[in-house]
Amino acid sequence: MPPTMGRRERKKAQTRRALSEAALRLFCEHGYDGVTVAQIADEADVSVATLFAHVPDGKEALIFDDGAERHLWLTAAVRDRPPGQSVPRALRHRMAARGPFTDDLPPDLRRKRDLIVSTPALREYSRRLWIAGEKALAEAIAVESGREPSDMTVRALARYVLEIPELAGAEPDPLAALNAVFDLLESGWPESP
Repeated sequence: MPPTMGRRERKKAQTRRALSEAALRLFCEHGYDGVTVAQIADEADVSVATLFAHVPDGKEALIFDDGAERHLWLTAAVRDRPPGQSVPRALRHRMAARGPFTDDLPPDLRRKRDLIVSTPALREYSRRLWIAGEKALAEAIAVESGREPSDMTVRALARYVLEIPELAGAEPDPLAALNAVFDLLESGWPESP
């Protein structure tokens, strides 16, 4: 049985959640650039010092988690794929069901996704969170392919996949863009017609 969260940890999680909700609400109402850290702290009823104690990376980090969850579901897509399914195919299916690539999101997540996609600072922060998972994804790909994590092809596949959200996420049809990238990864560059 997992240990229960202590009072201090519950209070920290509650404050972090309040900051995230306040930031999202204010960003959606006034635009990302129209909101200060002080306004977010005030909206969440905490001091600016408390805000930075919970979110030292600043304003961009307020509506994101630490990225660990996405690294877990990406590596699980590789590790738990059906027999005979390629690594790129498994990653394509997993990514197509998330973020900017799906319309099957509850309204609150759709609002958050739309804010991230339309705000350059938030897109760049999101990209950094994606890229932070390169080592874990490369290790999962290496295990499944019988190669070393340092193998350039393993590292390249991991990096290319992790760049897809930034590259394709803001396209008019993000899912079609995601599929175009994965088609290239799976088939290689086509010969000229």
